[in-house]
Amino acid sequence: MAASKKSIKKVVLAYSGGLDTSIILKWLQETYGCEVVTFTADLGQGEELGPARKKAELLGIRQENIFIEDMREEFVRDFVFPMFRANAVYEGVYLLGTSIARPLIAKRQIEIARQTGADAVCHGATGKGNDQVRFELSYYALEPSIKIIAPWREWAFKSRENLIEFAEKHQIPIAKDKRNEAPFSVDANLLHSSSEGKVLEDPAVEAPPYVYQRTISPMDAPDKAVDVTIGFAKGDPVSIDGQKLSPAALLTKLNELGRDNGIGRLDLVENRFVGMKSRGVYETPGGTILLAAHRAMESITLDRGAAHLKDDLMPRYAELIYFGFWFSPEREMLQAMIDKSQEHVEGEVRLKLYKGNVMVTGRDSPKSLYSNALVTFEDDKGAYDQKDAEGFIRLNALRLRTLAMRDKQGK
Repeated sequence: MAASKKSIKKVVLAYSGGLDTSIILKWLQETYGCEVVTFTADLGQGEELGPARKKAELLGIRQENIFIEDMREEFVRDFVFPMFRANAVYEGVYLLGTSIARPLIAKRQIEIARQTGADAVCHGATGKGNDQVRFELSYYALEPSIKIIAPWREWAFKSRENLIEFAEKHQIPIAKDKRNEAPFSVDANLLHSSSEGKVLEDPAVEAPPYVYQRTISPMDAPDKAVDVTIGFAKGDPVSIDGQKLSPAALLTKLNELGRDNGIGRLDLVENRFVGMKSRGVYETPGGTILLAAHRAMESITLDRGAAHLKDDLMPRYAELIYFGFWFSPEREMLQAMIDKSQEHVEGEVRLKLYKGNVMVTGRDSPKSLYSNALVTFEDDKGAYDQKDAEGFIRLNALRLRTLAMRDKQGK
């Protein structure tokens, strides 16, 4: 429910330590007169989190109210990997890197609110984007009576200059590169980085090279292909080139391989849940490799009916994540079906990485449904009687022949 200024005693703020959330922290103290608890999650964004603690302390937050946690393993194990079991892509291309991080942050905020006795939570998402929806749907799903503060929908600041003035007035440290309007905004975690706004707002204009932060250009990638083997168990990747790795370590290694070979760049115009279209540049190097490998593993271990049903339902599953319904019963129902399908998705997939391309070169599994005896053109010793195909075709053609006969009689 929307928060009344007089009713808030303590709030848990999703805090990055950056300028915007530092301004939000001070604004909460001034506007609501409440105690603030900061929560900073390490999801593999690649930034040092120590400064977040120092800045929170500088702004008057007590040590026991500062939470900084490494959540990379939980993020990959319980959120990224379940999503990749579904081969989820939104609108055919987007690997949902930002979308899948929000429910984990919201979940931990609610847990900290219970732990500290806070009666409200706060996020720094703007009123035009998807993230406000993702955060708040997750908050309500986990704690239906929680009070929510969304500063960008409440405060009177109209420009970047207003924010800088507020920061200066309250002696909030401002990095030199933050004094002017940022050329674009960035969100990053272990799965991807996304860049939006300003220099990227015109979808007809090519993104400048400096936008890309996680991958080298495919044109600059090595002229020699890199071979890699990914091992799977129950639909999840478990090893690279025979070496078993934890979920976060495995995705980190795939990111390095993708980065060095120019893999995972995406320039798209997407349909936001709130109704507008937006242009973004996304980099998902490890995820792009993983998607190709997982589909290759499924190609020999999933029955046709199961595989096609998964593909039919995948766009709905991806949309639920994009829209913020991770904690909805329908997502959980789909997840149960998807996880059931992965029981025998195990084995190894071999790939070549080359100048932005991920090429499957082989796959094998102890649970393979691929049969050389059935597909060979040589003498198959009775495994498949080709004469049986005639009756199969005639039965499947029956309705088509019936329609054709009716249409012929009508002329």
